[in-house]
Amino acid sequence: MACLWGASVFSFIALFALLAVYGERKISAFIHDRLGPTVTGPKGLFQTFADILKLLSKENIMPDAAEKVLFIIAPLLVFLPVFIGFSVLPVGKGFGVAFPNSGVLFLVAVVSIEVIGIWIAGWASGNKYALLGSARAIAQMVSYEIPALLAILSAVIIYGTFDLDKICQAQYSQSGILAFGVFKYPFLWISFVLYFICTLAETNRSPFDMPEAESELLAGFHIEYSGFRFALMFLAEYANMLLLSLLAVLLFFGGYNSPLPFLGEFDSGTIPALLWGLFWLLSKGFLLVFIQIWLRWSLPRIRIDQLMFLCWKVLTPAGLVLFFISCIWKLTEVYSNLS
Repeated sequence: MACLWGASVFSFIALFALLAVYGERKISAFIHDRLGPTVTGPKGLFQTFADILKLLSKENIMPDAAEKVLFIIAPLLVFLPVFIGFSVLPVGKGFGVAFPNSGVLFLVAVVSIEVIGIWIAGWASGNKYALLGSARAIAQMVSYEIPALLAILSAVIIYGTFDLDKICQAQYSQSGILAFGVFKYPFLWISFVLYFICTLAETNRSPFDMPEAESELLAGFHIEYSGFRFALMFLAEYANMLLLSLLAVLLFFGGYNSPLPFLGEFDSGTIPALLWGLFWLLSKGFLLVFIQIWLRWSLPRIRIDQLMFLCWKVLTPAGLVLFFISCIWKLTEVYSNLS
């Protein structure tokens, strides 16, 4: 059963990455008043498949100065934490997930392991530019994890649980979208915006894509990787975009609950309930991925000092304020129920 789940999730991530790359090319072309892919397949639909086939057919080159074993396992350490993170996402009411009582904690902990793979990839390459790229990527990702965690905690405190399924159930009612966290607790809008900004930095997306700065004519920590190993790192980036978007949906936008009022819900534990929940969860998640792509091709890249200033001087204090607001709000609710 575990093997079947793993194969299904990997297939879904691979298909999503293919479609997301094609979508990003077309969206960027539309924003910049260009055509995008047009040659391979109808409207360039097969261009991404052709690129993947070309990438997989390329030789996996290993530098002479590389640490052989670490160089090989680094792409796995980058991809596997994101892959495992999908195991705790509830896709419908009544459909159990791994670690139900600590889903948020497990997800945050396992995704953080990715930085180890990035550091190993830069160090094991035997390339000083790759090492500098990995150091800069880790400084960025570790820094932005702090305000992101504070934004997550502000939502967790309100719901009083680390169980993502229970958080979704707390956002269900016949009023539909009005029961979602950001509408029921308006200050969670600020928490969501803070979290969303941090996810852009976590996934190295513009305007926070310094580790892959094109102006430097380098590819950051994975400059020495080619073929399937590079494809695995590329896949991890797009999978992480979707994973963090789905976590935002679960915490702030009702998860698998429908935003339409007075529709009721399917009985838990049935196939229609699974499909209904999966449809709404993925629809909201894809919308956030679209916004990430939109921002990449609309905003200029900021400098590394501006990035760190934003994190430590703006987002982290804002996250602390939101954390205390959530605590006060929850204490007020508890006191009101007791009295």
